Amino acid sequence: MSNKHFKFILFNFLLLFSLFAHAASLDLIQRENEIKLAEAQVSQQKIDKIVAGAQQRLIQYRALLKQIEGLKVYNEQLSTQVKSQQNLLLRFDQSIEQVALIERQMTPLVLRMADSLDQFVELDMPFHSAERQERMALIQESMQAANADVADRFRQVIEAYQIENEYGRKIDTYQDIIRLNGREYEVDILRVGRIAMLFQTRDTRISGHWNNAAKDWQVLDNATYRNSIRRGIRMANKQASIGILTLPIRAPEAIQ
Repeated sequence: MSNKHFKFILFNFLLLFSLFAHAASLDLIQRENEIKLAEAQVSQQKIDKIVAGAQQRLIQYRALLKQIEGLKVYNEQLSTQVKSQQNLLLRFDQSIEQVALIERQMTPLVLRMADSLDQFVELDMPFHSAERQERMALIQESMQAANADVADRFRQVIEAYQIENEYGRKIDTYQDIIRLNGREYEVDILRVGRIAMLFQTRDTRISGHWNNAAKDWQVLDNATYRNSIRRGIRMANKQASIGILTLPIRAPEAIQ
């Protein structure tokens, strides 16, 4: 073998060895790159998870901030309401004290009003006697009841005053039995406010009026007053139109 041929073989061997070595180095580099790529992917996944978690916590944080702001506003409203209710309770306490004072002052006033009304009914013309006496008896019973509220007592007395006031503004008629000259008669009563209280027997043969000064029934001239009283009864029963009546009216007395 010539020297030249040997050098050629050696060169090829070295070249082949260099190629093998270079290929091995490339494989190693490739494997290292693949490992680093895998590690980078794992790291990226961790980073993605961290970022996603951070974003989720940021969203929760912002939601909590909004809740905190809402709670602050709600607490301020509650504080305002509590202060308002405290002021209201204070006014209620003051009102209760005033009510207690008014009740102490109202009780004797209501008692005096009830007594005055009772005396008035007793001195008034005796129309609807049973109804009015029953009403006054209920009021007196309420005045004496230990558990009766002063407001209820006052309401009962005012209602009774209103009813008595209405009596003086209206004309009405009803049937009753009266005692006249020791005898009882079934009569029609005609009441014209509080200015006149008259009667007429059912057969219209006897007519009369109540003399409040004498506290007695008195006979009237039937020829003069029979038709007027009869017409007044029909007017009160809405069987005749309102008109002028000729009735015995007692002249008002001068105050001494």
